[in-house]
Amino acid sequence: MMTEYTEMDYDSPWKEMLERYFEEFMAFFFPDVHREIDWETDHLFLDKELQQVVRDAELGRRLVDKLVRVVKKDDGDEMWVFVHVEVQGFYEVEFEKRMYVYNYRLFDRYDRPICSLVVLADAREKWKPTQFRYEIWGCEASLKFPTVKLLDYQHREQELEASSNPFAVVVLAFLKTRETRKAPTDRLHWKLRIVKMLYERGYAKEDILELSRFIDWIMVLPNELEERFDEAITRFEEEQKMQYVTSFERRGIKKGMEQGIRQGLQQGLQQGLQQGLLDKSREAVIEILQTRFDRIPLSLSRSINAMMDLVALKYLLKEAVTVESVEAFQQLVMALRSEDTETTFPM
Repeated sequence: MMTEYTEMDYDSPWKEMLERYFEEFMAFFFPDVHREIDWETDHLFLDKELQQVVRDAELGRRLVDKLVRVVKKDDGDEMWVFVHVEVQGFYEVEFEKRMYVYNYRLFDRYDRPICSLVVLADAREKWKPTQFRYEIWGCEASLKFPTVKLLDYQHREQELEASSNPFAVVVLAFLKTRETRKAPTDRLHWKLRIVKMLYERGYAKEDILELSRFIDWIMVLPNELEERFDEAITRFEEEQKMQYVTSFERRGIKKGMEQGIRQGLQQGLQQGLQQGLLDKSREAVIEILQTRFDRIPLSLSRSINAMMDLVALKYLLKEAVTVESVEAFQQLVMALRSEDTETTFPM
């Protein structure tokens, strides 16, 4: 998973999943809210409007957030309600405060009810923020928000494998990625198992492509095991006589993010946003690492923030997605910073 970065969508797998399967997302994680929404009326994503609020109240980093306008069921006067969905990939000290600020700023902007919902994709089992509150001299302000934590689905594998909801696949892939951090062969086994599930459930080709992209994004394998994965899936497709995703398409899925990085960097350079691009590039590298490994050493963050070479940062962006450990990435950064002359990096 990645984070927003100028014109690029490093969090695009989550963004695209939310946009494509928003109703399924609500049904899986927030069924009580889902039942209250009139799904026969089109819902509307308000990304630009949300980004304006985010820029005005930049209090923390997010994995992905969405603002969606929906219609409440059984309301005599067509009742628009705004749903603010936050997917948080790591621990944040003032997370509750940020949710409160976004909620009241959205309410102030639209003068409509704002439903704030949180999905936590971090590794801290005991961290589950659900409210913000302060009180002084008899004056009290507070916000309570429903929160779902992906780690709470541990030991519910049978339930996840039996569900036809695409977000059951998302959660299972997330859990098995964390579980197999130091066991690449086990990760290969689970990646094969999860991808085969997509075919066995009878998903349409477009859904298999979308979900495969998400799985590839987080269940990263060493090159040798990735080749074994591709071969195994190809054999499976031939056996089942259902080659929905060709080898070419699979390679395209894996390269899509890399192309987005290249295109976005070129756009930024052409627009002359050199300093802003440097800042955003550093931020993107750090947030990719935080999303994949939950936390990184302060010394590594400082080293990345001290880098002034866009070409080097572009290289690190690509490496951050596939590197096997924080330690390996630290060695990469140290090697780059030790170079006194201009270096050519593989693209």
